Amino acid sequence: MAKIEIYTQPYCPYCSRAKALLESKGADFEETDVSMDSALKQAMMMRAGGRRTVPQIFIDDRLIGGCDDLYALDAKGGLDPLLGPKA
Repeated sequence: MAKIEIYTQPYCPYCSRAKALLESKGADFEETDVSMDSALKQAMMMRAGGRRTVPQIFIDDRLIGGCDDLYALDAKGGLDPLLGPKA
């Protein structure tokens, strides 16, 4: 299964939607809350090419982007192959 990382903040509706999509696919992911730690937010921004918004989603260290990017990838059939075989 793929390594999925998602940078989030509490009460973020886009973060909730992205996590719900991943959960609906049965995907396990590592969530990092950047709301109270500026060093984590800086690390996220460096990995995401300067993007400051959450969520920022990475699959196997590849930047997917935010919630809309994740849903667009799924809509064109590109998400499932990245997630790998179901457990």
